[in-house]
Amino acid sequence: MANPDYLNGHFLIAMPALGDPNFHHTVTLICEHGPEGALGIIINRPLEDIHLGDVLEQLELGEAQTGIGNQPLFQGGPVEQERGFVVHQPLGDWEASLDLGNDLGVTSSRDILAAIADGKGPEKSFVALGYAGWGAGQLEQEISENAWLSSPAEARILFDVPPAQRWRESARAMGVDLSRLSDQSGHA
Repeated sequence: MANPDYLNGHFLIAMPALGDPNFHHTVTLICEHGPEGALGIIINRPLEDIHLGDVLEQLELGEAQTGIGNQPLFQGGPVEQERGFVVHQPLGDWEASLDLGNDLGVTSSRDILAAIADGKGPEKSFVALGYAGWGAGQLEQEISENAWLSSPAEARILFDVPPAQRWRESARAMGVDLSRLSDQSGHA
């Protein structure tokens, strides 16, 4: 059973005052979180100049099914930006997947991309390049400094809400109106 103090399968929602350009106004899906640190995928930063078809072609996986090749890729984070991750539902049975709960998964193996190219992939998915990483205790420290809100991940936000609206909608889903929060940080 997962440790309830860890945020696997949760969203990290950047507080308005978070000034780091890598994370300003982002929503990050936490894929792994434990005593050694955390790994997450930013879910609301689509890349403008590259699409899924470009990656499938580069990997020599053939022509993508109609419409699949035009799907945008996402900037998953500042670390290893050449590494791809598929965020998907349902979980399925892929070579290198993490179960995030609620039938959500993240997979980094080639087999899922081949299935997507053939039109046999998961019902819902998107691909992100790179990831966000935190060392041991770093994420906990940032949360204690009010840099992040956290809430359980929702498939609806991942797959049905347009990327530009995911930051506000993920906070709204937990009852927080980000427009009412100051973009100034500080302590009383």
